[in-house]
Amino acid sequence: MQLLDGKALSNIIKAEIKEEVDAWMAQGGKKPHLAAILVGNDGASETYVASKIRSCEQVGFTSTFVRLAESTSEADLLKEVSKLNENTDVDGFIVQLPLPKHISENTIMEAIDPAKDVDGFHPINVGRMCKGLPAYLSATPFGILEMLERAKIETTGKHCVVIGRSQIVGLPMAILMQRNTYPGNCTVTICHSRTQNLKEICQTADILVVALGRPEFVTADYVKEGTVVIDVGITRVADDSKKSGFALKGDVMFDEVAPKSSHITPVPGGVGLMTICGLLTNTLKAARKEIYQ
Repeated sequence: MQLLDGKALSNIIKAEIKEEVDAWMAQGGKKPHLAAILVGNDGASETYVASKIRSCEQVGFTSTFVRLAESTSEADLLKEVSKLNENTDVDGFIVQLPLPKHISENTIMEAIDPAKDVDGFHPINVGRMCKGLPAYLSATPFGILEMLERAKIETTGKHCVVIGRSQIVGLPMAILMQRNTYPGNCTVTICHSRTQNLKEICQTADILVVALGRPEFVTADYVKEGTVVIDVGITRVADDSKKSGFALKGDVMFDEVAPKSSHITPVPGGVGLMTICGLLTNTLKAARKEIYQ
């Protein structure tokens, strides 16, 4: 079993991005600028945004953090989105999900200028991805592709099973893994809460991507020997033995599944850190106007 170490790989990629930023600015390019909007006080979201801001500093980006109250109306959030759309110094921005229940995530995502949609959630970017056109790839699937490629994991002709059909991870992951490219050229099965015989389907997977948000759901009897296991889930679970009072758990029962895997991602220290690399890569592309002129 080989551990797909997201922490080590993300540090390598951030160093590569920093070199590219330095070279870009030495040629007279503008310093990349990423902004983030956070609505409310969700603990996990606070952690994610803080990590993204720190990462911006590491690679030489400018960053802006817009904090809004939980009670912020959809109309007021749309105004903040409009301000960032119109701010010519901001190359890309994100609205941290999830949003409070009184705000439509789809409405907000569609209001973001596709050229600044560095999370890759806007329908135009999703459509361009589906067509195989240059696009900002959704950050988490982007990070997973990097892990597979840099570990030189064979994907052509393999059966990739994706558990989860979210627009953020499951759906774009399934689309990307079947494309005629590397990583890709898989036969893809996408599973969800209504899937029958889920365990039996997972047992046929050469590559298993788990993104359903249920801690330690996938146990050893879900995987065959030699499966590549990508655990996207990360959930806070109460744990009195921890100083914080909680532990972070993935969707895969790591200790059981790891011995049967050829490769596996840990939680924490796996996919989550690679997601930030996807976001930084998209922001650099936005600053260079590689996708949209």
